[in-house]
Amino acid sequence: MQLLLQAFLQRIINSGGYLFREYGLGRKRTDLLIQWPQNDPVQEIVFELKIRYGDTESIIEKGLEQTYEYIIKCGVTEGHLFIFDRRKTVDWDTKIFKFKREYNGYEIWVWGV
Repeated sequence: MQLLLQAFLQRIINSGGYLFREYGLGRKRTDLLIQWPQNDPVQEIVFELKIRYGDTESIIEKGLEQTYEYIIKCGVTEGHLFIFDRRKTVDWDTKIFKFKREYNGYEIWVWGV
């Protein structure tokens, strides 16, 4: 799943941006960091990727905390949390969602796929 998202983003970013995988931030690593020279300064976006094990809301809370920490460490203003739901017994209408959640004053997009 992560490779598919990376491949999709790489195709978009090839027109002038950079995609860093497992970007080191101290001892922790964000899954993806995009640098996009859309504006001056360069736009930077943090992506945290999670596979859903257990309760969806607890995964979201843990992922929001991690994404927030990466936003602070990178000094960026935009973060996205992707949650991959691999359950075969759940329909796509349940698996796919998108919303914005505020966490410590930052808005983080949460995507269910």
